[in-house]
Amino acid sequence: MANWNDPQPSNRNAWSGFGASASFAPANQAAYDMGLRRYMLSIYNYMASGVLLSGIVALVFASSGAAAAVFATPLRWLIALAPLGFVMAMSFGLNRMQTSTLKALFWAFAVSMGLSLSSIFFVYTGPSIATTFFATAAAFAGLSLVGYTTKKSLSGFGTFLIMGVWGLLAAMVINMIWPSQGLGLVISLLGVLIFAGLTAYDTQRLKEQYAYVAGSDMMGKVVIMGALSLYLDFINMFTFLLQLLGDRR
Repeated sequence: MANWNDPQPSNRNAWSGFGASASFAPANQAAYDMGLRRYMLSIYNYMASGVLLSGIVALVFASSGAAAAVFATPLRWLIALAPLGFVMAMSFGLNRMQTSTLKALFWAFAVSMGLSLSSIFFVYTGPSIATTFFATAAAFAGLSLVGYTTKKSLSGFGTFLIMGVWGLLAAMVINMIWPSQGLGLVISLLGVLIFAGLTAYDTQRLKEQYAYVAGSDMMGKVVIMGALSLYLDFINMFTFLLQLLGDRR
């Protein structure tokens, strides 16, 4: 599953150098706005393509019967942890990697996430998965629009949410050791709220980063890492919402 997947602390710090002492005053506001739209569209295209690829891989893997066989063996741990490995590799190695390497790792991550997510087809019904996916897509679009258009800074709100992610991870570990249906329900509810907030925060953060990377060699890397952040916001919101609303088999 995907509930561990948030590279936010490392990703957010990775680009903290941009703008520490920089100032940016676009000479041509129209050209700046057009560049910003292209930049954000590139991020959304990569993110949406990654989600689509993961969905196709998950559906094919689950339908083939291979998933049922693999999840009955210790290989299930490799499938579950592989996406985390890709996230860590991209987050900690991005300054040394070429943009093309980051792109390859992003697509490999999307495939590994698809393999991991295939397990939901054995737990929840197909219609409930589809309904939850489209509900998540609608919520994501609305929240991302809020983050893009709001004039209010969400930086303080984002710091609070990042702390919430770590608290959520701790609660999930506790619930794994001492299972509790009530705690599981609280975790799912908080997970939806936290990653909904992070969707708006990450959108605003990525929009503001454009001023410092526009026209530089770093922009390609920012686009890929931005797509990864939004992908994880979407997938985590989807899986937590599925735990709340999904019809179990």
